[in-house]
Amino acid sequence: MRLLRTLDEAVPLISAQDNVVLSLPIAAVLAQRFRLPTIDPMEFPEMVRIQIEKALPFSAEEVTTDFELIEQNETESVISAIAVRNERLAEIAAPLIDNGIIPRQVTVYAAQRATTHAPEGRALLIYPEGETLVSAVTENGKISLTRTLDGAAPEQLRMELPHLALSAELQGINGSFPSVLLDESCYDLRDMVQGILATPTELVGIETPPASVKLNLLPDSWRQRRAQLVKRGEWQKRLTLAGGAYAAIFLLFLLYLAYSRFAIARLDRLIARDGPPTQFIRETEANWKALAPAIDSRFYPVEILLHLYESLPSADVRITAYNQSARQISVDGESNTTALAYQFAEKIKKNSGLQNFRFDMAAPRILANNHAQFRLEGKPR
Repeated sequence: MRLLRTLDEAVPLISAQDNVVLSLPIAAVLAQRFRLPTIDPMEFPEMVRIQIEKALPFSAEEVTTDFELIEQNETESVISAIAVRNERLAEIAAPLIDNGIIPRQVTVYAAQRATTHAPEGRALLIYPEGETLVSAVTENGKISLTRTLDGAAPEQLRMELPHLALSAELQGINGSFPSVLLDESCYDLRDMVQGILATPTELVGIETPPASVKLNLLPDSWRQRRAQLVKRGEWQKRLTLAGGAYAAIFLLFLLYLAYSRFAIARLDRLIARDGPPTQFIRETEANWKALAPAIDSRFYPVEILLHLYESLPSADVRITAYNQSARQISVDGESNTTALAYQFAEKIKKNSGLQNFRFDMAAPRILANNHAQFRLEGKPR
């Protein structure tokens, strides 16, 4: 924890996106305790506004108010109402507002201390605020009555505490305090406070942090401005995330492009390295294919003619011409019927010795004697 004397010292340590809670001194606010003849929470705001207007010499537009419920029975409610003049609040928060920092909550430091140290029952809290000494009567952690003394002289406090107890009685608060809390910086006043109030006094230190309270004196204009800043901050975060995502995608694209170029260059080098052996293999394969009819017995004309004659379905089919080249063979023939020509073609296709050729036959031509003239062409597979 770091002790700062002024808000100006805190400004460099926080940002507009931080959830700042501004705690006001007692001297800046008016605390009132009201007894309202209703238990309906919906009626509290209007009744509190009317009571505050009666107690303050300012119009409702010049102040910001809020309230907390102290206690309630079947017929009435006791309310702690706090008001702050907007002009005074603007003066106190000027270092923050001028730097675009809108507090999330504006509350009262005495209320935070009361909630922290005396959340139940009545208590008297005495502590310094700047050059003044504050005494606050609290009920169930809510502020009921406050007094401010210039300085911390024992004589002033000796006179003030009985007056404070009397004022509490006049407002319907029991003037005896089961719990008296004295700030540890006021240790020298402990014996005197115990002697006046005849109650054991407990020393309390600075809260780190104080308890949260419902009380919020944030003006509506500030609330709207903060909502705008929060929304702007959210959009900035979204744009930052979108920009980061776009940059990441662009970087990945550059990496992919660089890798692709590297891979292509590597493949080009491999192709260039393997080019001569590959070309040699291709040329060798072409030479083998060209020489195949001369060195492969399956391409010998005698072998082919033998398999052709083996495929003749009957003596009614006759081979009239045979031609062979390195790329193709052709067989001309004549059969007594068209069916025999087709039968001959099927048997050639099924002959195991001729499977290295792919044979095709056009439709036979019918001669004047009703014989069928045909031609079979075969190409190496």
